[in-house]
Amino acid sequence: MHKRFLSVVALGLAASTMAFTAQAAEIKNIVIVRGALADGSGWRKTTEILEKHGFKVTIVQEPITSLADDVAATNRVLDLQIGPSLLVGHSYGGMVITEAGNRPDVAGLVYVAAFQPDKGENLIGLASSKPAGSMNIRETKDGQYLYLDPATFAADFAADLPRSEADFMAKSQVFAAKAAFTAKIDDPAWRSKKSWSIVASDDRSINPELERDMAKRAGSDVTEIKASHAVFASQPEKVAAVIEKAAKDAGK
Repeated sequence: MHKRFLSVVALGLAASTMAFTAQAAEIKNIVIVRGALADGSGWRKTTEILEKHGFKVTIVQEPITSLADDVAATNRVLDLQIGPSLLVGHSYGGMVITEAGNRPDVAGLVYVAAFQPDKGENLIGLASSKPAGSMNIRETKDGQYLYLDPATFAADFAADLPRSEADFMAKSQVFAAKAAFTAKIDDPAWRSKKSWSIVASDDRSINPELERDMAKRAGSDVTEIKASHAVFASQPEKVAAVIEKAAKDAGK
């Protein structure tokens, strides 16, 4: 009787472990941290594709007032998720997920034409190490915030989008505090988490060579897409495919 009881308990524990493992492998929460100079609405097509495939997508509209504020905004969204999440960051959003991704409920990181910093690095330093060309970044009158000149926004940020879409993005861009771009990374999550990187080969906002170098350094799984910096809007099917693959692989 005693042996039979122990066998039943052992079987129950085994079944529970299997169920937990299967559940852990199911990454259904996708949390997207948008970059600077464009709000989250450009992610709509990618979001709709992922949702059709059964994912729950949330987009962080961080204030871009400081890196700490933006990590806090991301944490508030992660707190709402049930189960593990995959963090996706575009451009400056890569800085944010590199810090926020240290949470135990973050299963992996996807960098989409994004900065992928190491400890002690900041956005300004990385961007200056391999300039992207002639981005027309302007300062606000108070000298505290930066924005992209609307007259050249399409060419610099979204050259492969219809002009009407690029112009709307220029009009709705989110100004970035200088403090956010100069803040240094403390503990890069990609050192302990799986990561994936999309290199936008026609990017004029971040040098594609810099994207490649950062991804190689981090040991990321790399996908190259011929697209502008707004690859998430111009190539939503391809971006969604990378995110979906990452979500499946992160749970293994």
